[in-house]
Amino acid sequence: MKLGIVGLPNVGKSTLFNALTKAGAESANYPFCTIEPNVGVVAVPDKRLEVLKNMYNSQRVLPAAIEFVDIAGLIKGASKGEGLGNQFLSHIREVDAIVQVVRCFEDDNIVHVDKTVDPIRDIETINLELAFADMEVLERRIAKSAKVAKTDKTIAAEVAILQEIYSTLESGKAARTLLGEDADKDAFIGSLGLITAKPMLYAANISEEDLIGDVENDYVKRVKDFSSAEGSETFVICASIEQELSELDDEEKQVFLQDLGLESTGFDRLVAASYKLLGLISYLTAGPQEVRAWTITVGTKAPGAAGKIHSDFERGFIRAEIVNFDDLVACGSYTAAKEKGLVRLEGKEYVVQDGDIILFRFNV
Repeated sequence: MKLGIVGLPNVGKSTLFNALTKAGAESANYPFCTIEPNVGVVAVPDKRLEVLKNMYNSQRVLPAAIEFVDIAGLIKGASKGEGLGNQFLSHIREVDAIVQVVRCFEDDNIVHVDKTVDPIRDIETINLELAFADMEVLERRIAKSAKVAKTDKTIAAEVAILQEIYSTLESGKAARTLLGEDADKDAFIGSLGLITAKPMLYAANISEEDLIGDVENDYVKRVKDFSSAEGSETFVICASIEQELSELDDEEKQVFLQDLGLESTGFDRLVAASYKLLGLISYLTAGPQEVRAWTITVGTKAPGAAGKIHSDFERGFIRAEIVNFDDLVACGSYTAAKEKGLVRLEGKEYVVQDGDIILFRFNV
């Protein structure tokens, strides 16, 4: 999973990015690496993996991973070259979803680029710049395809969709609002790499006082109403607390969370919201060599899940031996689960569920 982080300057975006990448790298046995100065790969927290490692005496644990791409603070006119933002917009075309950090706190010591705090105005500024960037791409594509469309009906149909997207952006709506009507149309829109076609997740960055006091301020309510109306997701986070948490080891982190009266970190909430937004789940494989989490989309059938490991697994799929994680833990061992009839043999039509522990049988 690859997430792009955007936002205006001084909304807590870089603080959040630095905290998430550091905290994520330390949350499990997954190497943190900086691919570029603005890209970090972190592990997805999954307590089930450590349980399986102890049960199977596994040599290593490989969690699922999230790649974060941090885009320089965008400002009005970014799509036309204002500020530093537009030089990074190309990076965000490759992500699966966008996390837009929105300032939902007052602090006289942190100057807002527009002088006052107004999360909806900030969201509209960012969304407008993303739309402008997409419109520029569409203009070039339409101009190039229009000539060919005169003699090619297939291209003519594509131009009609391109023009529909352009009109949608002109009206102030994102390209993703056109998705879900037709599978072929969705596939074509997806192939364009449009930023506004990607799912949007709003990160409402609040103060430490509001987070500890469990206060949902008016700014957060407005962001939630806005995101709900456009079919997006919102999660609440305090970037400054996340930065403090990122400096602690796992044991210290749990004590700190308890002292604050919190059940989970902002990173945990981000992962949960991202998986929900993108329709993702994880299945697991376990053995003496390694325990591993594999990320798939909801509704994936067994052969498709096998293909995440290797294409040969999908091509030569025979069956899958499956036990539910909770059932396995309750029984204490794979052998005990098998004796109780909780290990199932499933075929090609089986839809994989979150937490399935799977052993694939294949022949190529």
